[in-house]
Amino acid sequence: MNKLIWLLFPATIFAQKGETQIKANALTMPLAMVNLGVEHAITDRITLQADGFISPWKSFAGNHLQMYMAFGEGRYYFDKSFSKFYVGPNIGVGFFDLQKWNYWNTDKYQRGIAILTGATIGYQVKINEHWGLDVFVGGGHSQGNYKGYYKEDSPNFGRYDSAQSFNKSGEWILYKGGVMLTYKFKRKKSN
Repeated sequence: MNKLIWLLFPATIFAQKGETQIKANALTMPLAMVNLGVEHAITDRITLQADGFISPWKSFAGNHLQMYMAFGEGRYYFDKSFSKFYVGPNIGVGFFDLQKWNYWNTDKYQRGIAILTGATIGYQVKINEHWGLDVFVGGGHSQGNYKGYYKEDSPNFGRYDSAQSFNKSGEWILYKGGVMLTYKFKRKKSN
């Protein structure tokens, strides 16, 4: 019986309010970086969101910039779900092959995984019954494990760091943001 309750628990959450938004980040799309999400209302003021970000660039302006991130987020709206100001905690995981900002214009890059925990603040604007905009920024603590390498065309090709396995890096950073174009649909009520 306990197993059945745990299997039905996610279904009861998503059956609560019946309003869902799908969204795409209008700021990252022109750069061929994909940021998609889905947000579902649990109550009149609380929603859950799952989103992902993909930057497929093995090289962008001469720098490594390949990232794959996924987040889960809870949101509290001060007015009502999908309307005006909100805040909420998030947690995510990221895989990367990139040059950290302090390594730009060098022949070094980093490859690894990060766990991200923090919060998002944002504002949603309703355009009409279905369409809207979600302006947001999120950040917090990033805990990464990575290996440092010289670029393939470097005379020192190979690892530049002296770690036996992985380097560890913890930092406070902004790791998500943009303007999401949203589409909200409601589940039709049965008669």
